[in-house]
Amino acid sequence: MLEQIEAVDWGAVPGPPGWYEPERVAPGLRVLSGASNLVRAAKAGSLLGCGGIVHDHSGTVFPAAVLAAPLLLEIARRGHPAARDTALALLDEALCFRPHAGYERVATPDGTTAPLCCALAHHLRAHTDFLTGLGGTGRSLLADAAAHWRFEIHECAADGPATVAFGTLTGRFPEGARSAELHHGGDVTALNGLTLEYPPEADSPGACLRIPARRPSELPPGAVLLPAECGDRAH
Repeated sequence: MLEQIEAVDWGAVPGPPGWYEPERVAPGLRVLSGASNLVRAAKAGSLLGCGGIVHDHSGTVFPAAVLAAPLLLEIARRGHPAARDTALALLDEALCFRPHAGYERVATPDGTTAPLCCALAHHLRAHTDFLTGLGGTGRSLLADAAAHWRFEIHECAADGPATVAFGTLTGRFPEGARSAELHHGGDVTALNGLTLEYPPEADSPGACLRIPARRPSELPPGAVLLPAECGDRAH
């Protein structure tokens, strides 16, 4: 764990000057990973929550929170109960808080430049079994993460003036017509009026979206859709 913490150059992670304090992150994670009582966990929470990965007084989240999320989840899984509770509280704040304008996105391994909340939700969903097993706190985190849905296009077909897109849906697509960002090849395109044709079944993430006023050629396989409102969340 300590090697993973030190492997990140937290000073090179962007953040709003005067708010993000990168020198707090590694010490906070180190203290939290070794915390064995409430006092040590609270000290770590203060380092990380007052300018490290979030600024709790202003309700601000920083890009560093996305890089810290897998570490916090590992601490929650293996650490002392006090460390677990602090890690989960920080993840909850990071998911709910808003970033500063200009610091609201992060590059992800799938090639998208995702809003911080969507990137954080992806990390939380990767630990679904663990979080579900925690009971109310873990299930609440997963429920909040579900609002930050992600749809990857596998194939499309024309259907009148619209296109039906078949692919993989993670999270919960809301009722009614929605707006989305289409991410492909480093470009982001706005889409409007999306509706869910059919949802995933219990044993499969496959789903179908109807996308009006777009041709199948404009919606290539491998493209990713994210909620447009997440891209608008900024102070």
